[in-house]
Amino acid sequence: MSSGPPAVVLLSGGLDSTTVLAVARRDGYDISALSLDYGQRHAVELAAAERVARQAGIRRHEIIAIDLRAFGGSALTADIAVPKDRDDRQMRAGIPVTYVPARNTIFLSLALAFAEALGARDIFIGVNALDYSGYPDCRPEFIDAFERLAILATKAGVEGGRAFRVHAPLMRLTKAEIIALGVSLGVDYSATVSCYDPGADGEACGRCDACRLRLRGFAANGLRDPIRYAAVPSLSSARA
Repeated sequence: MSSGPPAVVLLSGGLDSTTVLAVARRDGYDISALSLDYGQRHAVELAAAERVARQAGIRRHEIIAIDLRAFGGSALTADIAVPKDRDDRQMRAGIPVTYVPARNTIFLSLALAFAEALGARDIFIGVNALDYSGYPDCRPEFIDAFERLAILATKAGVEGGRAFRVHAPLMRLTKAEIIALGVSLGVDYSATVSCYDPGADGEACGRCDACRLRLRGFAANGLRDPIRYAAVPSLSSARA
């Protein structure tokens, strides 16, 4: 148990958030983890989040249900096909259908409430502006704006003058750099789930954008991804 300052880590059970958890541990924070059951197609990630939190020795891990399927509008929360076998050009062409409307705004709002209740001023999130740069809620401008909002929207900010900081340590890293960082911190990536369309047993499809970027990141480090895949595509085809 860390004696450092308290912090909330948004933990999805995926590769990025698990790496961010390791960064927060390295930096000495006393971590509480928050995961969201938002009706996502890849619900097996919640089991992964529990595994990751348990392995990291996190004392408090909250899982909150907020069913965004009521709104839909995304391949992750509605009956919309998850894109498969896309190359780099296709992945960069606008905001993908896997974008969940306002998801990170919702997640950070809940993390802010949790942090204020804990007396914490630090929140960690695994957003990245290089991979999936089309997501509007993964940009530095969004994180900066949310920090300003946090001061205006909380008792701790208005009466206590507390400035909240949203840490996004992966913001400008490639997937290969994220994996290299995690490996250096001893992250067990076999416990994580990244796939947007996994099987019921958690087996990754190997064909969605998340799988292709993840596989490429491991390959760039000369490593084998330790999770199971239904199919492993040719990585060169993803660069076409």
